[in-house]
Amino acid sequence: MQPRYSPGILCLALTMLLAPAAPPFTQAQVIKSGPPSCPGVALTFDLCPVRKGAGYDQALIDYLIEQKIPATFFMSGKWMTKHDPQVRALLQIPFFEVGTHGEVHAHLPLHSAKGQEQEILGPVRLFKAKYAHDATLFRPPYGEFNDETVNVARALGLRFILWSVVSGDPDPTLTAIQIEDRLKRFVRKGSVIVMHANGKGKHTHEVVQDLHQHLLPERNLTPMTMSDLLICNGQAAP
Repeated sequence: MQPRYSPGILCLALTMLLAPAAPPFTQAQVIKSGPPSCPGVALTFDLCPVRKGAGYDQALIDYLIEQKIPATFFMSGKWMTKHDPQVRALLQIPFFEVGTHGEVHAHLPLHSAKGQEQEILGPVRLFKAKYAHDATLFRPPYGEFNDETVNVARALGLRFILWSVVSGDPDPTLTAIQIEDRLKRFVRKGSVIVMHANGKGKHTHEVVQDLHQHLLPERNLTPMTMSDLLICNGQAAP
């Protein structure tokens, strides 16, 4: 019998301890950050399935749109099937980018290579069939992976995206100030920040406002989509 955890805590990127434990030869294939010379930062938001609530932080998304802040969203297939209008809306924003986050947000290392392939392919196929969109970015649920996960994603032509900075936003015990203090310690050129836009981040909207209005400008850092960050040549996008 598997232990029961709060969905918010499960979706929390507390697996920063897991990623470094993977075999070293897979690390070159797993992207955690952009070029260290790039004055850009990727704000990335996981859209994991939720059992209760709207599953969508509308206020956060509205702020990103109003301020024209580039962002990248990683959607699970299960989340997509329950949020069709939101998927369509996000795809219409030119400075947003979308990737996938597994079909049902499964623990991939517990599955065979074939099982992992099916879990990874679910939302990729859904994007193509229903939205005519080719999703090429993939983030493993919980940040968990093994050699087979990396090999499957590579064989499918997907870029394997993790993160370099964990916000901890779904943790109900963390205040906005605590999250902001953590970001101040770790955010730098080329950082990839993992947050959540599925409503589980109680302070995510507030934290993003602080990032946009204070932390990033004070450090001369510019928000970028994940793809733009990866091709950054040391200059911020215009």
